[in-house]
Amino acid sequence: MSKLKKRVDGQYSLFDLIHRISEDRPEPDPGGLNVRYQLQGIITETIKRCTLTRREIAGKMSRLLNQEISKYMLDPWTAESKEYHRFPAEYLPAFCQAVGSYKPLRFLAEMAGVFVLPGAEALRSEIRKIEEDIKKLHGIKKRVMFLEEMGGEEWKEE
Repeated sequence: MSKLKKRVDGQYSLFDLIHRISEDRPEPDPGGLNVRYQLQGIITETIKRCTLTRREIAGKMSRLLNQEISKYMLDPWTAESKEYHRFPAEYLPAFCQAVGSYKPLRFLAEMAGVFVLPGAEALRSEIRKIEEDIKKLHGIKKRVMFLEEMGGEEWKEE
C-alpha cells in the first residue's frame, strides 16, 4: 500500500485519498454487491426529498428520455412489495437529472469502486491536481538552480 502524500498545507489531495480508498477496498463477500434493496431505498428516499411530485418526476424523465414514463411506472420500481419490478439502469441518468440528485448514481459507482463527480466538480479537481503538479515542478526547478549555484554539476534531465 502506498503512503498518502501530505501537501504543504497539511491536507491530502483528493486524488491521493481516492487512490487510497480504492487500494483498501476489500474483495466483496459472495452476494455483497447485490444492492437491489439499497438502491431501491435510495431512489425512494430521493423521491421523498424532491420537491416535485412523482407525476412531475415522471414527466421530466419522459422529456429527457423521449419516452413515456408515468407515475404508475415509478410506483412499483420503488415499492418493496413489488419484487419483480426493478428500476431500469438506463433510466438512472434521467432520474438523477429530474430530481436534481446524483445520490443513486454515486451509490452504484461507489459499489463498483469508482467515484462520481458532477462536471464542474470534476474539472475543479483536475485543475487542483494540475496546480499541485506545477508546484512540485516549480520546487524541482528551484532545487536544480540551487544545486547549480552551489557549484554542483549542471543538472541534466533524463
